[in-house]
Amino acid sequence: MALAFSFAGCSDGSSGGGSDSSEITGGETSGGETSGGGTSGGSGEISKDFVKIPAVSITGSESWTPESEVFVSKRRLEIKSFWMSDHEVTQAEWKDVMGSTPSYMANVDGNPDNNPVNEVSWYDALVYCNKRSIKEGLTPCYKIKDSTDPDKWGKVPTKSDDTWNAVTCDWKANGYRLPTDAEWEWAARGGENYKYAGSDDIDDVAWYAKYEYEYDKGTREVKRKKPNGYVLYDMSGNVWEWCWDWWRENIPSDTPAEGVPSGSLRSLRGGS
Repeated sequence: MALAFSFAGCSDGSSGGGSDSSEITGGETSGGETSGGGTSGGSGEISKDFVKIPAVSITGSESWTPESEVFVSKRRLEIKSFWMSDHEVTQAEWKDVMGSTPSYMANVDGNPDNNPVNEVSWYDALVYCNKRSIKEGLTPCYKIKDSTDPDKWGKVPTKSDDTWNAVTCDWKANGYRLPTDAEWEWAARGGENYKYAGSDDIDDVAWYAKYEYEYDKGTREVKRKKPNGYVLYDMSGNVWEWCWDWWRENIPSDTPAEGVPSGSLRSLRGGS
């Protein structure tokens, strides 16, 4: 069994810096469930905060509602079922693994521990996933410098780094990881055809800035809005969420399920 995260926050989407968190996800492959954490002490028991996203075979078209930049015309995707956290990684969850939180955005309401972690780079997300996997007795997914131990990776880069960009993912490992762009979008759609994740009315499902001056008001407590059809919260709004893929505009139809193999920016989804 392996679980995967989906990180979220407010960032420029660069491989290095940024202010993002994530929702974690997990999946099933031919080798078993493989995408994200949510177990306790390696016991194999899935956390109550994780939901199972169903498998699907997709042949992309131009008729998606809303329009998709991932399920593009003629792109064929086999998305295996996976487990995904029903909420963005909170500051409490981050501190439990990392010891502290980089978050500096204001917490508008509720206990700060229940607000999503922010100012998290894509590189930070890799470290968190492996550290949480190790903490819970799971097999880490990510390898850098031929090691799955983040303590051996060196200091987290603050700008694009070729060594960290060469990270590999063991898709059959049972530890935590980021979702692929396709997994994230499939989960966010929730088996529905709404404009936003769970509703055509953005106020039903998303915290967002209605006016420019509201941008700096800060984050909101997770799971306070309506969930989508798969019972995932805040897939629209609150903070951006990191995905595994490199971002590329107008991806070709032969793009593999793991996403574009190279680029300069990593994919951010969900809005803030």
